[in-house]
Amino acid sequence: MFYNFCRGVVNFIFHIIFKITVLGKENIPEEKGGYIIASNHVSNCDPPMVGIVFKGKYTFMAKDELFHINPIFTWLIKKLGAFPVKRGTKDSSGIDTALESLKNGRVFVIFPEGTRSKTGELGKPKSGVSLIAARAKVPVVPVYVGYGKKKFRRNVVVSVGKPLSAENFDIDIEDKHAIHRISRLIMEEIAKLKENAPDVV
Repeated sequence: MFYNFCRGVVNFIFHIIFKITVLGKENIPEEKGGYIIASNHVSNCDPPMVGIVFKGKYTFMAKDELFHINPIFTWLIKKLGAFPVKRGTKDSSGIDTALESLKNGRVFVIFPEGTRSKTGELGKPKSGVSLIAARAKVPVVPVYVGYGKKKFRRNVVVSVGKPLSAENFDIDIEDKHAIHRISRLIMEEIAKLKENAPDVV
C-alpha cells in the first residue's frame, strides 16, 4: 500500500518536472515481476524514471553512501526497494538480494556500467548483470534513458528494447568468457537503443 502510494507520488511529480517520451512500449513485459531491467546510467533520477515506466514492484542496488544521509531518507528508499552495496568490494550479498527479489516476483533494476556516466557515453559493463541473469535464468529488458538540457519540464526519452530471453543466459557461471560475452550482449542492446533514439534537446 505504502509502496504504491510513493510510486504514485513520484509518477505525478516526475510528469510535472519532466516531459517524458516512452519508446518501445510494446516491449514492456505484461508480467509484473520476475525479470531484470538493464539500463544505462547518467542521472540519480534514473531508478525512479525507469520505475514509473514499467509495472510491478522494484528492487535496485544503491551506493552505500545514500543510506547514511539521514534516517528518514534511508527508511524511504528502503521502502521503495533499494538496498545498499559497497562499491569496490567483493561482497556477494548484493547478488543474493537481487536473486531473492526476482524469486519473490519483483523486477530487479540494474545499471550494468556500475556507476553514472558523466559524459553521457556508455561505459564498459561490469559482470554483475550477467552473473545475476545467469543464476536467475530470467529475461533481461534493455533500456536507454536520454535527458535533454536542464530546464523546467526537461525532455527525457526512455527507450525500451525487446527482452533478451532467459535462454541467452543458460551458461556456466564459472566461465568468465561467457560472463563477459553476456555483459557485452546486454550493453550492445542498450547501445542500439541509444543509436536509434531521437536527439533529446
